[in-house]
Amino acid sequence: MKGMGNMMKQAQKLQAKMMKMQEELGDQTVESAAGGGMVNVVANGKQQIVSIRIEKEVVDPEDVEMLQDLVMAAVNDALAKSQEMVSSEMSKVTGGMSIPGLM
Repeated sequence: MKGMGNMMKQAQKLQAKMMKMQEELGDQTVESAAGGGMVNVVANGKQQIVSIRIEKEVVDPEDVEMLQDLVMAAVNDALAKSQEMVSSEMSKVTGGMSIPGLM
């Protein structure tokens, strides 16, 4: 039974580390660009878009579809980078173990 108590303590420590890491990831950001830097998107480690910057040169009322495509590409790339950042940080906490439902 002593081993079970130690395992529970380790699990609680791991959970506390993961909660702290999730808080810290909210402050970390990644940036993505599309259209040669005409559209820039910043996302945080909580998978939230925190800013979008669009250069006025890319805004063409006659070609709204192009702007939509650029925004979508930059957002999707920023979210993918954010997920990679979270996975990388999570593997540091878990020691590379894959824990179902966490990644």
